[in-house]
Amino acid sequence: MKPFRIDVPQSALDDLKARIANTRWPVGLPEAGWDRGVPVDYLKDLAEYWRTQYDWRRIEERLNSTPMFTTTIDGANIHFLHVRSPEPDAVPMIITHGWPGSVVEFVDVLGPLTDPRAHGGDPADAFHLVIPSMPGFGFSGPAEAGWNTQRVGAAWAQLMSELGYEQYIAQGADFGSGVALVQGLQDSEHVLGVHVNTLVTAPSDDPADLEGLTDEDRRRMARSQRFVDILSGSMKLQATRPHTVAYSITDSAVGQLAWIVEKYMDWADTTTAPEDAVDRDRILDIVTIYWLTGTGGSSAQFYYESFDFLPIGPNAGRYFPLSVPVGVAVFPEPPFVPVRRFAEREFATIVHWNEYDRGGNFAAMEEPDLFIGDLREFRRKLKQG
Repeated sequence: MKPFRIDVPQSALDDLKARIANTRWPVGLPEAGWDRGVPVDYLKDLAEYWRTQYDWRRIEERLNSTPMFTTTIDGANIHFLHVRSPEPDAVPMIITHGWPGSVVEFVDVLGPLTDPRAHGGDPADAFHLVIPSMPGFGFSGPAEAGWNTQRVGAAWAQLMSELGYEQYIAQGADFGSGVALVQGLQDSEHVLGVHVNTLVTAPSDDPADLEGLTDEDRRRMARSQRFVDILSGSMKLQATRPHTVAYSITDSAVGQLAWIVEKYMDWADTTTAPEDAVDRDRILDIVTIYWLTGTGGSSAQFYYESFDFLPIGPNAGRYFPLSVPVGVAVFPEPPFVPVRRFAEREFATIVHWNEYDRGGNFAAMEEPDLFIGDLREFRRKLKQG
């Protein structure tokens, strides 16, 4: 394992600004708000802010002040944050991001999770945190074909072993939830519990499964169906033709920006603008990492590799029996909101289920206090159990 430091050449940032300035904008697009995708006027304004006001060095310095490392596992370069708590009884936890995700999602929760004493919390709630960039994403860089959820789960088990953690919690959202659940299956001897804040659920083939559902359950099912019917365009493209998508988002900075920022509008808890759910600079931090590392195309491959278990795949909402405790934090506005009856059919070991009245797919950024509190509560339940 080698310490890692980000040092982006100024020439790369200058090139980014020049590409934004030289964008060839589409003409003749009808005014449709967000119904047809990212509005031109909105994107022009955001791109101009990215070019003239956004400060990459700010997040570069923030990440460089956090212990970062790289290592090689199963032939892939793995970049990760590793923040140890000052509390001797802290519980190790590995957190996995999704798409379009990054380790940057968690910078604002590092302090409260690792050092609750310094943030007005109970020191008994402390965690040691390991937060990797998935293969093909960000500073882990491109990865070969074959990196799917199962392979990442195995790699993370090896990473935690090499770091000396004999027992740990696996946490994830979006793709990260699948990775965490795989860890609970593959490494049950060492996984204390699995906590997710994304869980895709679906009824079985038995019509009786739909009897007695509440109005809220049906709302959740309708929201999930809307994602499949309307909001899953990027998923379908990346799951079937990731190479074709890669050229435009790797060559056009504004293309990469639009590809990602749309997800914050559709998947976060907002009906007005992405920035009403997640800070504008934080969104641009994530977009810029994809751009500077050239991993827009390689991250898309994960959809292709994991197609069967995608919400549009044949095994959507179908999992595998786990022996470890499972905790679920349910936020109301991600693309998929789980129905508890269906979740309990898949997982007999759910010991923690909390439902919140706000938040979407990016809980650690949208509602950090709720995210932190839910992890602490899950940890306490594991300790009591």
